[in-house]
Amino acid sequence: MLLRLLTLCLVLLMPASASAQTFEDLVARLPDGNFNDRAAVVSAIARTGDPRAAAVLDALLDGELEQRTADGRMVRVSGSRSNQTATDILTGEDLGPVARRSTESVRLNNGLRRTIRTALGVLTLRDPDPARRLAAAEAALRSPDAEQLDALTAALAEETTPAIQRALGLARAATLLATEAPLAERIAAVELIASAPAAMVQSTLNGYRASAEPDLAAAVATALEAAASRQAVWLQAQNLWFGLSLGSVLLLAAIGLAITFGVMGVINLAHGELVMLGAYTTYTVQQMFRAYAPDHFGWSLAVAVPLAFLFVGLVGVAIERGIVRHLYGRPLETLLATWGVSLILQQAVRSVFGPTNREVGTPDWMSGAFQLGEMTVTWSRVSIVVFALVVFFGLLLLMRYSAFGLQMRAVTQNRPMAANLGIRTGRVDALTFGLGAGIAGLAGVALSQIDNVSPNLGQGYIIDSFLVVVFGGVGNLWGTFAAALGLGIANKFLEPWAGAVLGKILILIFIILFIQKRPRGLFPQRGRAAEG
Repeated sequence: MLLRLLTLCLVLLMPASASAQTFEDLVARLPDGNFNDRAAVVSAIARTGDPRAAAVLDALLDGELEQRTADGRMVRVSGSRSNQTATDILTGEDLGPVARRSTESVRLNNGLRRTIRTALGVLTLRDPDPARRLAAAEAALRSPDAEQLDALTAALAEETTPAIQRALGLARAATLLATEAPLAERIAAVELIASAPAAMVQSTLNGYRASAEPDLAAAVATALEAAASRQAVWLQAQNLWFGLSLGSVLLLAAIGLAITFGVMGVINLAHGELVMLGAYTTYTVQQMFRAYAPDHFGWSLAVAVPLAFLFVGLVGVAIERGIVRHLYGRPLETLLATWGVSLILQQAVRSVFGPTNREVGTPDWMSGAFQLGEMTVTWSRVSIVVFALVVFFGLLLLMRYSAFGLQMRAVTQNRPMAANLGIRTGRVDALTFGLGAGIAGLAGVALSQIDNVSPNLGQGYIIDSFLVVVFGGVGNLWGTFAAALGLGIANKFLEPWAGAVLGKILILIFIILFIQKRPRGLFPQRGRAAEG
């Protein structure tokens, strides 16, 4: 019994005695004692506020802090095992190469590592860099430690940045719950934490759900219930955003097909491979930027967009002039011919680029994400949604206000009359097919940012594209727009309870039943395709 009391007294007195020593003395004591002794010294080092403390604790956490056996000097050892060099951890003096067995490392365990991370968090609470202060506050919130309470309180009193103030307040509240503070203060802390994002509320308060204090347990239960309700609302908002994002991808993939299939009545099974060509055009452009203009890589997509449109559009014109124009009015032969073209294009890409996936980079301006309420939104998805809308409305303007759009609509609605009025219907057919192919190339540019660029890229979108065009109404761009967004949203709302595969099957069954009732889709189009 006496031995236990002595041990307890030593543990309790260790921080006090350590804190009375100088920073240099504390660093020299790190190799001594057991793991609990080292944890007390680590906490004392953090409390000194010495500007060298972070470097010492970083080296210790990385396993690079060692003691020279010759003179007991604490050094940071870095480099490969065969070429290690030492640096004085206190002065930064370069001590040159390290001989074998001339130093002994400071041993760590998981508990000591946690203590070091906590101490580093305390040290950075007053860092001049706001980003580091915010990261320290968030780290303190994730791992509350009663010993941090005074440091958090002092940092909160001095902080002037609102976002960091809020993070420090939440961290202090979570830390307060881990202490024996008065019940009223802990209940107030629960109420403050309840205003945080739902996931944070749950992770912080779940451990106090079964508190022995009824008032505290009731406050925790109320906060968790409110968080669960809020989380359910944001989950639906997230499903809606994911649905709009998927819908924009479907719109990009289907809008070109709405031109070739909807307007011209051509069943183009090579449409997916035209999307693939757009993705490989993006890859080729980025390879050129990496080789010749790496500093301007952020412009690679801006260059890839017009090149993909022109290149894939020319491929489309070649397909129409060489194959499709000889098969108008024979849908089965057109289907088989374009299927053959798709196989040729796939094999050509395999021969040139190989069968494996190719890396397409994301420019800095499309990287990262931001918080919208309790939902994380990635900039890449936002960019694709905006790009899809720009392509769609640009196509609408082209078809409504340009001479080419007028001729296209005239040929679609009444080909013989358009020919009699002097419109060169063959030229319109070629340019229309090229336009649809070029838009498929634009879809490939966008899809290269979210999908694997491989010879099989287009196969994953060809069926969905046909479903969108048929469901929306053959030849109607607004129908394609409504069908793409509607099917995308429906898919994402079905996935959580039906699963991805069953959700797609249910949507397919719905479209089949819908087409049985309305064969011309949501918005039927007048003209040659509808009459056929």
